[in-house]
Amino acid sequence: MMKFTKQNFIFLVGGIIIYIVDIGVDFWVASKYFSQGQYSWSILILCFRGLSSLITQIFSYEWFKNDWEGTDTGKLKWIFLVHFFQCGIFIRYWFALKYGCQAAFKQKSSGDASETDPPNFIQKQAIDVVTDINMLRVFNTFLEATPQLFVQIYILMEHSKNNFCQYAAIIMSFCGISFSTVDYQISLRKSLPDKDEFHVLPKLVYLFYKLLTITSWILSISLITLLSVGSSVILLIFLWICGFSWTLKQHTTFCKSKKMEYLYRTVVGIILIFTFFNIKGRKTKVCISIYYATHTVITLGILFLYMFWKPAIIKEIHFTIVSILTVLSLVLGIIFLVVYYRCFHPTAYCRPQACPDEVDGEAGQKDRVKTGRFQNFIMQ
Repeated sequence: MMKFTKQNFIFLVGGIIIYIVDIGVDFWVASKYFSQGQYSWSILILCFRGLSSLITQIFSYEWFKNDWEGTDTGKLKWIFLVHFFQCGIFIRYWFALKYGCQAAFKQKSSGDASETDPPNFIQKQAIDVVTDINMLRVFNTFLEATPQLFVQIYILMEHSKNNFCQYAAIIMSFCGISFSTVDYQISLRKSLPDKDEFHVLPKLVYLFYKLLTITSWILSISLITLLSVGSSVILLIFLWICGFSWTLKQHTTFCKSKKMEYLYRTVVGIILIFTFFNIKGRKTKVCISIYYATHTVITLGILFLYMFWKPAIIKEIHFTIVSILTVLSLVLGIIFLVVYYRCFHPTAYCRPQACPDEVDGEAGQKDRVKTGRFQNFIMQ
């Protein structure tokens, strides 16, 4: 059994700080736009924040309800009230800090001890609580941080004027994506049995793979949005329909209720707009190749579209810079992707009938009871 270390506790504290600062920056940027009369941008930013908060609160409460099934209903009512006021994540952070501090600084567990022994039990509690938080942060990353990054980059490209709050929002979005992706992988290694620790080099390779491919894709979407907002909206809706349809075809079983399962599939469809995740834990070489080949074709198609539709723009320096960054980040991202899957991907954790990538969502009710909800979640 892997242990919750002091380094993990530091990452946890860093995640809390980034989460709180990110909320503050969102409201700061929204208020700046509002004071400048740019009401649409202000409302859009608040909508991203509100939607991500609402969905994470819904899933957080459902998990509390499932975990505390058969316990005092008074506690659940109190938990519901806290989530109703959009503060459920802070309850989870409180438990994470409590168990994490005990596991990292106060407990000394024996490697041969049973999971039911007090020290190992605390370790398991700490890992489970942090894992739940990291799953919720994945939702927040792709429902708020990534769309926020797209909006701010689009505004910078569309308007020559910019200010410090825009750069602050972009930096916080990158920090949010970075922390959530790395913490998610750490939780994956700790939650699945007999997995190696996620060392520094694999962390960096995985981080650059995700950040670079996401950045390239966001720049591509920003370019097509500059060309035509309608085309961008149609593209995003089409990609969401493809992602949602794929999750339906995979018959995911992450949630106990059908309504929550469809909400989960809807959110996964949004996540698949920006990055690849394996849904069922099967071999994904073909799927991931198709996914990023499609992104490459669309990216190159957008650049060629500019060449034929608006050739005058090509001569502008900002277009040249953005084009180079788009292609370069895509190429480097795919290189890091190949390196990660060939050298660092923990293929050993796949189920007998399944295989690499990191699973997204299936195991069945029996597996859920034995291994926890994490192995039914998106696991790349």
